[in-house]
Amino acid sequence: MTLAAPSSDLPQPRLRQAGLRLALPRLRSPEGLALPVAVALVAILLGALPFLRLALAAFAPGGVFAPGAALDVMTGRSAVNATLHSFETAGFSALGALLVGGGFALLLAVTDLRGKRPLAFGLVFSMMIAPQVAALAFLSLFAPNSPVLALVGLSPAPGTPNPLLGRGGIILVMALHHAPLVAITLWTGLRSVPHSLVEAAQMEGAAPQTIVARILLPVLRPHIVAAALLAFVAGIGNFGIPALLGLPVNYLTLPTLIYRRLSSFGPEGLPDAAALSILVAVVAGLGILAGMLAMRQGGGKVEIERPLQPFWQLGRARPFVAGGLWLLLALKLGLPLLALLGEALTPALGVALSWQSLTFDKFAEVLLRQDVTMRAFRNSFLFAGTAALLLALLSIAFAYALERRMGRFRRAVELVIELPYALPGVVLAIACILLFLKPLPLLGFSLYATPFIILFAYLARFLPLALKAPVAAMAQIEAHHEEAAKLDGVTLWQMLRFIVAPILAPAAAVSALMVFLVAFNELTVSALLWSSGTETLGVVLFSLKEAGLAGEAAAVAISASAVILLTMLGLDLAGRRLPAQILPWRI
Repeated sequence: MTLAAPSSDLPQPRLRQAGLRLALPRLRSPEGLALPVAVALVAILLGALPFLRLALAAFAPGGVFAPGAALDVMTGRSAVNATLHSFETAGFSALGALLVGGGFALLLAVTDLRGKRPLAFGLVFSMMIAPQVAALAFLSLFAPNSPVLALVGLSPAPGTPNPLLGRGGIILVMALHHAPLVAITLWTGLRSVPHSLVEAAQMEGAAPQTIVARILLPVLRPHIVAAALLAFVAGIGNFGIPALLGLPVNYLTLPTLIYRRLSSFGPEGLPDAAALSILVAVVAGLGILAGMLAMRQGGGKVEIERPLQPFWQLGRARPFVAGGLWLLLALKLGLPLLALLGEALTPALGVALSWQSLTFDKFAEVLLRQDVTMRAFRNSFLFAGTAALLLALLSIAFAYALERRMGRFRRAVELVIELPYALPGVVLAIACILLFLKPLPLLGFSLYATPFIILFAYLARFLPLALKAPVAAMAQIEAHHEEAAKLDGVTLWQMLRFIVAPILAPAAAVSALMVFLVAFNELTVSALLWSSGTETLGVVLFSLKEAGLAGEAAAVAISASAVILLTMLGLDLAGRRLPAQILPWRI
């Protein structure tokens, strides 16, 4: 029996109506499940699978549960010493970051200072500079015959060790580098404080300093605790600063101990590296859970009519307070970069910088003549740019699914997505090595020692950062456009392509640029994943410094920082057309 084809003589409107009636029931089930399932699978692939493989390698090598070897590594003398060093440097640097970043945040938020945006921009820029660049800049600033300190007669004598090498230098540089994390966290908390609290206190005659001490600080206590713990977790996972300031004097933290084990033993050191990575993850995870608990104890969201406004009139003290903040920014950012630039512009170590000795030969060497540095620039642009582009496209589908389709499963999916970004990068790197060391099932080849393993790690690590702006934008969009489109019979793909994507495109572009900013100078992940031909800027800078080519390393660092600065300036120019509170320096 054959079925007759539909007659073309039927009226076309009736055909469209019939098609609509047939299409809608078929689309409801896939449309309701296909996107959430796809998003959940990608989240598991990027967020959960690498860490499950890491735990399996540490506690069940060969598929048999045998945690004894991993526990022996975790309790060994070198691991215990590295753990103590990690707690020491991360703890003290978190306290320093809290003092510097907290003071910066409060002064910009509650006083009538002028030029707040440039100050905030400079503070955030100092954080966007890679940790290894910050460490190298401070090393140049305090090095013997430092061109900057020599101008005021304070440079150390030739042949003396650099005072920043070791524990004290790591704590100082990490405290200054992580201070913007504290400031951004506190700015978020200050936006949730209703200005009516300040007005009520002012009506009672309270002085500004009394309002800060007795109202703002108690209200901000959860955010202060969370900010300190965030700086602590960042310190636990920091690799670039302890590597440049600690490895030369054999002061090892957990990330640098893992790096040394893999550098010394290669793949044979993976079991030890996996156990140490679990230890890092546990320490960082406890800090993250404590921060979440502190924020939860702070209460839920409060609807406010008017957020906190500046209420402290500094009067004659305003130029002195502003001068103090600019001086702090100069000590934190300006002088170290100036010393780094001076080292890159001198022909040899120890030569005083002058118009006669000034040369751009090192910049020409690393940008035009040296194959490895030129390749590193191309790789960093390629890896960071590709990750940013792919994550921008993914973020549109993810934001729509999380906001409209996930329902009660949304928080669970978000936790899986955030895992690679929350845990230290060295943990993700070891997890990726273990996941891709052997040939992939069905495909028959391995991603290890290829560019794709770095790209995968970047996608996993920076997906939460890419989702921030699109999810915030999606939450502000009413659903009537989508409902109207459904009544017209559009497919899910058409919905995403023609309705959701154009609306979320600006936010996704911002996220892509933010991902590029962070990934371009990244070292913690790529230091363990690179191979010959896939070097990144962070890896090359670290290698040049280890080889004693400080001038070439300085030229690479200055060039990379210039790229970051130009990208941030472009973002700032587009800030007026972006959703509020997306760019952290636009307070």
